[in-house]
Amino acid sequence: MRDSLITIFGGGGFLGRHITQQLTAAGARVRIAQRNIRIAQDVKPLGNLGQTQLVAADILKPESVARAVHGADAVINLVGILKGDFDAFHHRGAANVAQAAAAAGVSALVHVSAIGADPQSKSGYGRSKADGEAAVRAAFPQATILRPSIVFGREDQFVNRFAGLIAALPIVPIIGGKARFQPVYVEDVAEAVANSLAEPARFGGRTFELGGPETVSMAELNKRIAHEIGANPTFIDMPDGLSGLMAGMTGWLPGAPITSDQWAMLQTDNVVADGADGFAAFGITPTPMAAVIGDYLVRFRKQGRFGARAKGRTD
Repeated sequence: MRDSLITIFGGGGFLGRHITQQLTAAGARVRIAQRNIRIAQDVKPLGNLGQTQLVAADILKPESVARAVHGADAVINLVGILKGDFDAFHHRGAANVAQAAAAAGVSALVHVSAIGADPQSKSGYGRSKADGEAAVRAAFPQATILRPSIVFGREDQFVNRFAGLIAALPIVPIIGGKARFQPVYVEDVAEAVANSLAEPARFGGRTFELGGPETVSMAELNKRIAHEIGANPTFIDMPDGLSGLMAGMTGWLPGAPITSDQWAMLQTDNVVADGADGFAAFGITPTPMAAVIGDYLVRFRKQGRFGARAKGRTD
């Protein structure tokens, strides 16, 4: 990939920053296409002089997408939302990116979707992801589609969010406690993206589900986070009926703990399907959570790193 130009839509976000680091380390040039360019400012220093560039682009506006892919050798689409107009961003926007990539004659397209993409999903999120995948396949048949489970890492908005709540509250309600996930390390996903671009003939036209090495329930995940930060709150498993009612009544409010669509997502496990291609196809051994989260959750311990001392020690 040395000296190739790769456009990353949504590259200013959590996953995009890690992908950019992998690509620039391999010698590629990266063009970050972002609707709000200020979000991507901290990506600029990740490469050497001239390796990273920023361009304003809105995937809902085909003309701006076409400008962003002009001259690119490969394209990555990372754009996704957790609430709002799912069809616009996950379906129509994804179609715009794939159509522009095909028209520009790029050599490879990586579309990052999600486990749970299903036209029959109970959630609008899952259905829109499936519609987006279909649109990408129609416009760019040789696209590589990656479906990660919940992605974790130092700057994530998942593990960190729960850690903040657990550190602050004496009583922590758990919604969807039985829902199972295969949390996947952000660096492993970034490596899969880079590998997909490096060998489009091998990985193009295929769909991969990316899950971590262990499956945990929402309840188990909360308890593991509590252990890592030395907290001992009382956990209360919320009955599905009550949590569903709460999501329906308050989910539309700004800052609501869960929307009705997110509640619907929790009714289905977020794990790799039996027989699906995954990390093994890329030669990647996924990283367990225990090897990573203790380091970046240290800020939630009451005494920081000193909060990890064994009980009973006074030295």
